Amino acid sequence: MWLRSFVVAFVLHVSVVGANAAGPFGSVNVGNWIGGAFSNDQTGAFSHCAATTPYANGVILVVSQNAAGTWSLAFASPSYRFNKGESAPIDVTFDGQEQARLYATAYQSNMLTAIMPLNVVRRFQKASLMVATAGRGVLNFDLTSTGPVISALANCVSKVKADGLDKAGDFTKGAAKPAATAERQASPPAGGKPARSKSGTGFVVSTSGHIVTNHHVIDGCIGDIKGNLTGEAATVLRVVSSDANNDLALLQAPSTTTFKDFARIRDRSIRSGDSVVAIGFPYHGILTSDFTVTTGIVSSLSGMRNDSRFLQISAPVQPGNSGGPLFDSTGQVVGVVTGKIPALRIAAVTGNIPENINFAIKTGVLRDFLDNSVVPYQTAESKSELKTTDIATNARPYTMLISCNATEQADAKR
Repeated sequence: MWLRSFVVAFVLHVSVVGANAAGPFGSVNVGNWIGGAFSNDQTGAFSHCAATTPYANGVILVVSQNAAGTWSLAFASPSYRFNKGESAPIDVTFDGQEQARLYATAYQSNMLTAIMPLNVVRRFQKASLMVATAGRGVLNFDLTSTGPVISALANCVSKVKADGLDKAGDFTKGAAKPAATAERQASPPAGGKPARSKSGTGFVVSTSGHIVTNHHVIDGCIGDIKGNLTGEAATVLRVVSSDANNDLALLQAPSTTTFKDFARIRDRSIRSGDSVVAIGFPYHGILTSDFTVTTGIVSSLSGMRNDSRFLQISAPVQPGNSGGPLFDSTGQVVGVVTGKIPALRIAAVTGNIPENINFAIKTGVLRDFLDNSVVPYQTAESKSELKTTDIATNARPYTMLISCNATEQADAKR
């Protein structure tokens, strides 16, 4: 109760121009966001529209747009003790993408307010996760209903400017649908051709339900991306971040989804000749609905043209194995399966069809990717060797089939 009261207090007093504000006039109620329109106490003129939402970490987010159309993002907490006028840089990252720096000012002792450029507003509107870093402090914010609340606030500003504060009402009604929602809706492929089913493999790497797969597994997906463990119902996954250059993608299951276990990443490099086990879902719908297990060795510590980001492995993989875990003989992850050599192209050049030449992304690249995405993964030392059957059994609770509908062009990239 105290927290909601504190939120209301901040709605009543937040002002991005440093003057006291009266209100709220009308209302903004979207998910956990509450707010409305505010006037300047000194002049009585319309000042801004704002909405707030509290978080379990004790911080309250305040989003606002003033009468001039400028957007602001504020971080408030009863524990903050800033000197008025004090400023600080805050780095924000949305869904693991490129970092943006905001410059915040303490207009009140318990709140920092920063102007949001339009490109940051668009990213905030679409994002599911925001990581804010100020000095050594790092805070995570699960963003829900940000698209609708941005639209409601924009509607609030335009309506109040047109009709005045005395006609303020429910600004959520009549607000335009956010672009983020429109972009996520499935659209038919060019030429009206029906989408084709596309699948790959992924594996859970954190207690928060973060899932690693290949970028090319989700590239071109139309509509929902789904994941499911063998024998269990599929759940819709959201894209946290993606790296086309290194062919990695990070997905996340809903917070209501629980996993019995997750993969651990080997903390030291593997060697040429070491045994490996690949697990995945090749040719799903044609072969077995369960995952398949293949074994081999590390043939080389580099990929095509000496690319040091990859391992060359002899364990057989097929379309659908992409994004799956590659294990050492102790059951620790040593790579992410990414593909096989284009046999027909090589045969056309050399006259010979290559066999058992496949590739996996090294854990060094994977860990850099997870670090940049602020994922709390775990590493582990190699233990005693396990039987392949035991490695497969241990992997079952966190190795997932990843599927979606995609354009024919995207499906051909697998």
